[in-house]
Amino acid sequence: MAARTRLIVIATLVTLMSGCAGLRGTGDLGVVVERADGRVLVVNTTVRQRLATVDGLGDLSHASVVFSPDARYAFVFGRDGGLTKVDLLRGRVEKRIIQAGNSIGGAISQDGRLVAVSNYTPGGVRVFTAADLELVAEIPAEYGNGQRSKVVGLVDAPGQRFVFTLFDAGEIWVANMHTPSAPIVRKFRNVGKQPYDALITPDGRYYLAGLFGEDGMAMIDLWKQESGVTRILGDYGRGQQRLPVYKMPHLEGWAIAGDYAFVPAVGQHKVLVLNRRSWRQVGQIPVHGQPVFVMARPDGRQVWVNFAHPRNDTVQIIDTMTRRIVKTLKPGKAILHMEFTPKGEEVWVSARDSDRVLVYDTETFEQRASLSADKPSGIFFSARAHRIGL
Repeated sequence: MAARTRLIVIATLVTLMSGCAGLRGTGDLGVVVERADGRVLVVNTTVRQRLATVDGLGDLSHASVVFSPDARYAFVFGRDGGLTKVDLLRGRVEKRIIQAGNSIGGAISQDGRLVAVSNYTPGGVRVFTAADLELVAEIPAEYGNGQRSKVVGLVDAPGQRFVFTLFDAGEIWVANMHTPSAPIVRKFRNVGKQPYDALITPDGRYYLAGLFGEDGMAMIDLWKQESGVTRILGDYGRGQQRLPVYKMPHLEGWAIAGDYAFVPAVGQHKVLVLNRRSWRQVGQIPVHGQPVFVMARPDGRQVWVNFAHPRNDTVQIIDTMTRRIVKTLKPGKAILHMEFTPKGEEVWVSARDSDRVLVYDTETFEQRASLSADKPSGIFFSARAHRIGL
């Protein structure tokens, strides 16, 4: 009997060990968008490998991604109105819906239970359950005589809120989602002409919207909403100068490092340095071309910059203490996006026209890996699950 018991115990241990061998965490996973083919690659940052290919995601020409709090699921927002829930562990589509005719980005709520999508057509925001993508609320972006505005700059904010801008109306709305089926919306009007994109600071306090139709930016202190909208950086933009702009900078790519923000100058070959206390410009750094993304390493010591066409084969690295360029890299053709590993020891860079994703050591600037990918664009790591506004 004792021998039989030992055999049962051994068999049980073997079964458990076999099961453990197939287990995987989600903290070092991410996705790379293959925009031309409507699919994403699931990647692992520890071993720098592709794990799976997930296709059937529609038009990913301006795709963005957010993650569930457990970092298992990626929610992919397509330009064709598609919203897709991808299981990173199984490497497959969990559910996909077409929720609008034309959309541009989305966000996941503070508690991870709601996913919101910003839509051009019809203008507004639709909110779904993260569990099964069931519609729970619709916020039409109505203004004027019943017109609908395109919605951009949608982010999550503390207090179970979503914040977004109305491009056509020149407004910013803050939606309280504590009762998902009955959002409470606070509207800030006359913020400026054509707010085209926005960001929220990493602490969730300040929401800043860039203006396409005039110079300057609109800012709301979400801790003190009663103060209304503040106009800052009156000479930021292309308004009076009407410079040729090959690609508008992505504001969510601003680098916040300590008391300073490093921001792309619209249409100019400069990175501007702002004081985060006063939101005034305190310096500028000449760079290779028109900046698109200006991204800070997680510790804030470095800022990595990529550029618009036709000078988009280059990445430059700025030391935030000296405010000088310390390295210029030529990773490949059409550098579209960069993403740091959670603690910043490496950065992944997409080179669309070279069909590669390059991985660099951020201390030595040496290339650590090169992964094949078909026309890669956005790179999104699951660590975003724990960051406000991402």
